[in-house]
Amino acid sequence: MTPVLLSRDGVIATVRLNNPARLNALNKPMWQALGDTMRTLSADDNLRCVVLRGAGEKAFAAGADIAEFATERANAKQARGYGELIHATMQAVAHCRHPVVAMIQGACVGGGLEIAAMCDLRICGASSRFGVPIKNLGLTMGYGELQGMLALVGRAVALEILLEGRVFDASEALHKRLVNRVVADAEVEREVYALAARIAAGAPLVARWHKQYIERLSVTAQVPPAVWDEGYACFDTADYQTGVAAFLAKQKPRFEGR
Repeated sequence: MTPVLLSRDGVIATVRLNNPARLNALNKPMWQALGDTMRTLSADDNLRCVVLRGAGEKAFAAGADIAEFATERANAKQARGYGELIHATMQAVAHCRHPVVAMIQGACVGGGLEIAAMCDLRICGASSRFGVPIKNLGLTMGYGELQGMLALVGRAVALEILLEGRVFDASEALHKRLVNRVVADAEVEREVYALAARIAAGAPLVARWHKQYIERLSVTAQVPPAVWDEGYACFDTADYQTGVAAFLAKQKPRFEGR
């Protein structure tokens, strides 16, 4: 299956995360394809807006594909390489020259929420669900993944999302400033493409400049390489092995803090 689908309607491009049978769970080919696609679109001067969505109507993306962890993220060293790919893709979404709108239907959890947070605008359906329950896997959200969500919601809410690990509804996501707008499920697609059309009707150079200005005015911490790598230390813990095994077995994990 093609991990990411690309289509165009004039000056508006649509990028679909394409793993609907697994609620668009994010695996390594999808991370790579999404980054490559966003970099290609960013270089296209004829484009004015990008809509990023999940295939089907059940999920934007329901987080990482846990089934590949044993082969792709078995330890900190391996996870570091995978994390570099994720970070590069996150940056490709965030730094796309054209405005990027996340169209959220259904689950927007874990890595899905991380990707959506890197978009410029987010519109979701009323039945959409959000959260980052990675504490149940013995995992941390690395610096490169945390950046977008923290910029949206701030310290207190980011900690609430990560420490509680709850999955919550669209109205709470709006209250937390994770999304710009909540509409009826049946209206999500119409609302998103109407928004994209309004963006595309504006001066494209102005849209690109405004993205640059906001980025330059945003305060971004400079994280030293050694500290950055600490974001993958969790993959060498016994709790990580416990969490993943419990998830795959559909059991509750019993963490020991080691």
